[in-house]
Amino acid sequence: MTARGLIIGAPRSGSGKTTLTLAMLAAFRRRGVAIRAAKSGPDYIDPAFHAAATGAPSLNLDSWAMAPAQLAQLAGAAARDAELLIIESSMGLFDGAEAAPGRQGAGADLAAGLGLPVLLTLDVSGQSQTAAAVARGFVGHAPGVEIAGVLLNRLASERHKTGAASAITQIGLPVLGSVPRDERLALPERHLGLVQASEHHALQDMLERLADVAEAHIDLDAVAALARPLAAPQPTGPAPVLAPPGQRIALARDAAFSFIYPHHLQDWRRAGCEIDVFAPLADEPPPESCDVCWLPGGYPELHAGAIAAATRFGEGLRRFATTRPVHGECGGYMVLGERLEDAQGVSHAMTGLLGHSTSFAKRKLNLGYRHAVLLADSPIGARGTTVRGHEFHYARIIEAGRDAPLVALRDAQGRDLGTAGGRRGHVTGAFFHAIATQPDGESQHA
Repeated sequence: MTARGLIIGAPRSGSGKTTLTLAMLAAFRRRGVAIRAAKSGPDYIDPAFHAAATGAPSLNLDSWAMAPAQLAQLAGAAARDAELLIIESSMGLFDGAEAAPGRQGAGADLAAGLGLPVLLTLDVSGQSQTAAAVARGFVGHAPGVEIAGVLLNRLASERHKTGAASAITQIGLPVLGSVPRDERLALPERHLGLVQASEHHALQDMLERLADVAEAHIDLDAVAALARPLAAPQPTGPAPVLAPPGQRIALARDAAFSFIYPHHLQDWRRAGCEIDVFAPLADEPPPESCDVCWLPGGYPELHAGAIAAATRFGEGLRRFATTRPVHGECGGYMVLGERLEDAQGVSHAMTGLLGHSTSFAKRKLNLGYRHAVLLADSPIGARGTTVRGHEFHYARIIEAGRDAPLVALRDAQGRDLGTAGGRRGHVTGAFFHAIATQPDGESQHA
């Protein structure tokens, strides 16, 4: 079975893409459709909601960070054993990095590259017929990107619906759904986006309510009929993936450590690796049977006191690091440092495996794609390896420490950002999240 697919896009973040995507995923699953989901761009939180709605993993498809061969492989994997694949675009449909066409990280790249139609979600609160002008601007804006239908969101009344829908129909676009404004459908948020799916109380009840909304207000048969087979090119060679950091990987996973991309876990398991999960918030140390420890990103700033009090975890991690590699990404990197200052300005002792200290009280947003060259061997790869990824954090370093840096960074436009991260003995870490190894010889500006 190979799924037909479509992309849910919008003019901007906050248009309701995630809510309506979840509503349709839950409704199709209720109907017995073998449904899968994916997310364009770097995002840990939305795919976890997708997975809850579909009962299957949701992969990230990132046209900037991933080489075409890897993108084709992952898209094919997402479509395998399914009837329908819904890809949720990040931000606005055409938003991405200033990079080569097709490699900008935009949802539009996937629409053109995979030959999939776009179902455009329009938040029409505060407008009516003007929504047609917005939709018209998307039609024909970029070669290969087909706007095949529209979903209207946050309608105030039947009159509001009629005015917007009739104007859009007149420009030749079908309106496949009209969803009323309902604040009860809003998903709770925090500083990095939605509250994690694992923390959402009564998530299944929420998904049932969203499925009811989709059944009542979206023409699901028409949405399914819109979908097309993926036109992904066949990979011409092996896709470059993040090499397994070890044969048996100790992976921290709980409410403080949850941000790891499903495609990494998929690739590592495919390579024959075992992944042993442990929970620092439950004061669990990394299993001694493992040969490498990975601390993902997440929300350690919300659990700094509990992490500081988790003595078995801290002592076990320090013992592990005397003989085996330990790597921390973003939140994991913060926990590897000396101290973490929470939002109230209270300082908590961390593991002290690296010399820096971080603060969430003195916030500064760091957001963007990153091109990294490794300055030493680490669980991300060998010295000199180039890796594409991203940063998204509000915490900042308040004490740099004296550790050697781990990576040399450039942004998506190739601007030099200097060195970052730290390494000491077997321990490495950085705010940088790795998405994919860059193929040999590929330009960093691609």
